[in-house]
Amino acid sequence: MSVNITFLGAAGTVTGSKYLVEHAGQRLLVDCGLFQGYKQLRLRNWSPLPATPMDVQAVILTHAHLDHSGYLPLLARQGFKGRVYASAATCDLCAILLPDSGHIQEEDADFLNRHKLSKHDPALPLYSKLDAIKSLNLLHTQRVGVSFEPLPGWKATLSNAGHILGASSVLLEVAGRRILFSGDVGRPDDLLMNPPDAPPSADTVLIESTYGNREHPHEDVMGELAPALQRVCARGGVAVVPVFAVGRAQALLFAISQLKARGDIPHGLPIFLDSPMAVHTTELMFRHPDAHRLSREELQALQHVAHMVETPDESKALANRHGPMVILAASGMATGGRVLHHLAHYLPDHRNMAILTGFQAAGTRGASLQSGDPFVRIHGKEVAVKAEVVQLQSSSAHADATQLLAWLHQMPTPPDQVYVVHGEPPASDALRQRIERELNLRVVVPEHGSTWPS
Repeated sequence: MSVNITFLGAAGTVTGSKYLVEHAGQRLLVDCGLFQGYKQLRLRNWSPLPATPMDVQAVILTHAHLDHSGYLPLLARQGFKGRVYASAATCDLCAILLPDSGHIQEEDADFLNRHKLSKHDPALPLYSKLDAIKSLNLLHTQRVGVSFEPLPGWKATLSNAGHILGASSVLLEVAGRRILFSGDVGRPDDLLMNPPDAPPSADTVLIESTYGNREHPHEDVMGELAPALQRVCARGGVAVVPVFAVGRAQALLFAISQLKARGDIPHGLPIFLDSPMAVHTTELMFRHPDAHRLSREELQALQHVAHMVETPDESKALANRHGPMVILAASGMATGGRVLHHLAHYLPDHRNMAILTGFQAAGTRGASLQSGDPFVRIHGKEVAVKAEVVQLQSSSAHADATQLLAWLHQMPTPPDQVYVVHGEPPASDALRQRIERELNLRVVVPEHGSTWPS
């Protein structure tokens, strides 16, 4: 019998990664992510899956970012009873990210209800913090490089993907087919993470394409960040930096610690990390020393360069301080979290700055800022953008187009089929063309909801 893959997310977009693999009545999900960005994408989070959660027997996570793991509490609440397999660091990060995701959704719904800003009465969270905590009981740690059996007769093996702590590619072997899911592929020259492992042989490959039509600049993040922070310091402004709490926050803190040590920015410039999730993620780096490049001394410098903001009251108090200062807060695309309050407060002043630190998915506030929109909508209100907006080009944790091709080219034998996923349409199609032209492989960019043979 055939092995089929249904693309339930990250097809035609960079969010909502979910790949349903079916064979002989058995069903397994690789990734279980939330949709983010445009409203029509976010609405998919509320739509039932074509396979009921009770009919899915297992889940394998490539990594903990919410666009790959954030649907899990909902899957569990709707009846999924199977096991969720992931690397140790991914399980540790999910224990931080998923409850925080539920908490933010509850907070956002409460805010909309209190201020009567929702068309729904009442506005409801997609899931609660308690739902997320309950779903953590389904997680089962797997060692990287050691095969395991997620379903009877199926074999899976994780390999290091770089990108963030615990990020993995997944090789799935079923019914004589070898299917490789790249997950998010990191950069070989990443500031924090080890380079991704070379991919194993496979018949079919699903490869991400976030940067499938772009090349990273040769300049490093410190070379871009220093002049931006020098400018905002000179005018006494505040730099608000939307960051992903996992990965990007730590990379930026490390860069700032190095810039202060070199004297490129004032040693006394106050830095605030306003994200309990990012604070706890930073602590996790000490627990998984083999998963990144940094020494214990470098980790300690990273940890001490910023004031760690934990409580909501501490976060609100930042609005009473005067610049210059730097506030790093989640989320990285300004889709939610504490960073929204800081942006609403500081964007209307020309002395201030918003520093975008990575890919901004279409339809997010980060994308609006990146494109130069004069207003962004935050908590139901139009906020004027008078602050300088800086887009760092060198801070992405994703491999660029040439690096993705190089990763694919390392396979010991060429695959029969490549599916290009996890990218906006221009990026996915550009990568498709390069793979066809330069590697002479058969490539498809699948549509959302489509089913293809492995």
